[in-house]
Amino acid sequence: MPDLPSPKDAAEAALLAECRDTVLSYAALCTSGPEAAARLAAEAFTHGMREVRGADPAAARGAARPQSRLPRTALLLTAVRTTAAGWEDGGRGQELDPGLRQWLGSPRAARYTGPPPRRPLALRGLKDMQAPDAELLWLADVEVLPPQVVARRLGLDPATVTEELAQVRRLFRDRCRRGHLDAPPAPPCRGYARLLDAVTRSPAADTPDDLSRHLADCPDCAEAAACLSPHDDRLAAALAAGVLGWGGLAHLERRRRDAEARRAAGSPAPDDDRAEGVPDGDPRARLVRGGLLATAILVSLLALTVTLVPSHGTADDAAAPTDTADRRPAAVPVPSPPSADSRPSPDAERASAGAAAPVADGTPDEKAPDPAPQGTATPTASAGGPTGPDRAPAPDPRTPAPAACRVRYDLVNQWPDGFQATVTVTTARALDSWQVAWTFPGGQRIGQMWDAGYAQTGPRATATAAAHNASVPAGGRLAFGFLASWRGRNAPPYDFTLNGRECERG
Repeated sequence: MPDLPSPKDAAEAALLAECRDTVLSYAALCTSGPEAAARLAAEAFTHGMREVRGADPAAARGAARPQSRLPRTALLLTAVRTTAAGWEDGGRGQELDPGLRQWLGSPRAARYTGPPPRRPLALRGLKDMQAPDAELLWLADVEVLPPQVVARRLGLDPATVTEELAQVRRLFRDRCRRGHLDAPPAPPCRGYARLLDAVTRSPAADTPDDLSRHLADCPDCAEAAACLSPHDDRLAAALAAGVLGWGGLAHLERRRRDAEARRAAGSPAPDDDRAEGVPDGDPRARLVRGGLLATAILVSLLALTVTLVPSHGTADDAAAPTDTADRRPAAVPVPSPPSADSRPSPDAERASAGAAAPVADGTPDEKAPDPAPQGTATPTASAGGPTGPDRAPAPDPRTPAPAACRVRYDLVNQWPDGFQATVTVTTARALDSWQVAWTFPGGQRIGQMWDAGYAQTGPRATATAAAHNASVPAGGRLAFGFLASWRGRNAPPYDFTLNGRECERG
């Protein structure tokens, strides 16, 4: 029987196994292609594990002194961002996403390396918590892991973990409230600090008009409002955006999609979170997982270059959002070239083959019947009459053709001057690339988009496939999200098309 790895090595291997998917996902947001994402993730693991080893691993709930560090998963994710900053400084910026390069040179990025009192409120609030509490909050709200998985990873009682999570959320809000009241960011904000505190303590309280206007103009107070909000979805967004900075909301959206996919597949947790053949309660489980999965980290890094490379063609990678203040790019994005389905239409194929009879779009071409001899009447189907066993009835020309796609538009979140939305399109035919267009009715303007490139001219917006999701099978779905501003009324968009073909809402 081979020797099991030492507890330290097993613990680190298990941590890498648990975090590899989320680190790879965030690295893909930060880079210009899958190969660069694999390299960035590998370097970030190395740097991040140094920070994990340097932190006190024996932190216990109820310790007298809070641990001034981030949860382990968040440490590895921020290592991706800091490693990317090192690439930019070291002349490797061409491997990074263009939006991230802009952000790294902005004042928003400088907040993460400046004096601690000026860093994002969510970052300060999370680091002010006990390490086990911070771990619980991050895994449940940002990584969107089910309660039983969080309990297993942290050694908590599954029967009480949900109640404990609610207490930790209240604790985080209290830490942020104290930080905002003690040091509001600017003198004009001091008059609104107490009012914001009172409004966010009651979920049913209406926001006064003057406070709404102030939140629309002050990113710092808007950030505090998200941290203090009694709604858990806004708290999760504040955590992701405040701790990660660039790409925080996009990362959160991807984790939510992964969680939905696992639920749909009937799997409550990632497959690597279990040790095959060893009960969850057995202390050998983590050791076995660590020993078996240590090499899986390297395999995953290499496999990413396969799983993220599109089957056909290339497209611009999407820039990912963080918060409304971060997502105002310094330059107007260059519209991506139109992407159309590269396959010729069935009509064109029949024309080139000399076919005489048209066939409905989306069905296989059938061999045309031999022409009837001269003088022989060709049988036809009369209206309502029999058609014979070998001849289908002629299609009714008044029947509309089936839609090329169905689209679902979801408003994820909304605040006084902005909103977050996702678009999901189900296509009836296979695509090598795609372009989704729609019209905004109320002057909405897109600020950033993830999982697609974008362009907007007046009310008409267009999303173009990214490199990793350009190919879609027949009956498959494509999805992307964006942040945008609005004024007056945020009415839903209309006139959706996929590669120029009209889509049904559904």
